[in-house]
Amino acid sequence: MSKILDKIEEYICIICLVAMTILVFANVFSRYALHASLSFSDEITTKLFILLSMLGTAIAAKRRAHLGLSILTDAVSPKVRRGMLIFGYALSTVFSFLVFFYGIKMVHSEYILGQVTPAMQWPEWVYGLFVPFGAIFMTLRFAQITLEEIRTPADKVLTDAEVMIEEAAEAAEAVNKEDDAK
Repeated sequence: MSKILDKIEEYICIICLVAMTILVFANVFSRYALHASLSFSDEITTKLFILLSMLGTAIAAKRRAHLGLSILTDAVSPKVRRGMLIFGYALSTVFSFLVFFYGIKMVHSEYILGQVTPAMQWPEWVYGLFVPFGAIFMTLRFAQITLEEIRTPADKVLTDAEVMIEEAAEAAEAVNKEDDAK
């Protein structure tokens, strides 16, 4: 299931980024070459940015690549570090679930009120669905790494510096294999 989620997250992010790039480029071209603005491009780009940000958060969680201050976790014993990581990931899981829950309420409210977007007059709830959609991916990923952390013995929990050293060694090994293949 994780491989399917990986592909869905990555492909949607690629589609969002390509669409945003095309829309922004078209709008800039239209403003300077045609002296007319494409008002809908700002609307769509902003909404796609929300979806891209939320799926990017899920991908970063999967890769454990979120920015953080590791001075505390690096300074404590592996057992305490493991507890801190589990607490942090569990808290992130709860937070992203709340974003999902309240995102559903927001979409329901937009639907009931019949809100429409300013430029295109599309139903606002269509774009509102991006919030719970992205939040469910975030929730699944944070829950996944919380469970992984719970299953990891305390003596196997690495500091951020140790993780970076391992990643650098793996990258160097991949480059060496690539060079050897040539």
